[in-house]
Amino acid sequence: MELFFKLEAGYLAIALFILVITLFVSTRKFMPKGALKKGLFIVSITLTIFIGTHYLVTTNRINKVETAFNEGKKVICESKTLRKVAQSIIIEKSNEWSLDNHFFTSPNYSRGFFSARCIEYTSVELK
Repeated sequence: MELFFKLEAGYLAIALFILVITLFVSTRKFMPKGALKKGLFIVSITLTIFIGTHYLVTTNRINKVETAFNEGKKVICESKTLRKVAQSIIIEKSNEWSLDNHFFTSPNYSRGFFSARCIEYTSVELK
């Protein structure tokens, strides 16, 4: 459950804001009777589906990335500290990277990377 809140905290805050807006609009005098129930129900279900789908997709990617890393394959993570050069970091076990609680860390690199923000490296041959 901690991972859910860590991954979806921003989206949960946005969803709460949307629900407050729905509550405000659906209680205005010009809205028909029953708009509050219908509005909150439809918006809640929609937001739940979107957030749930995002969580499932993200945890699936985390599992793929961590499995690939544990099998010795390369993983690419975005580095937001260096925007001009080398925006991506290639992570692999052979370069002293380790995985602990969904975080990639290395004694040779100043910061760690959350595995949810990484993808499995696949080489593409150009012909």
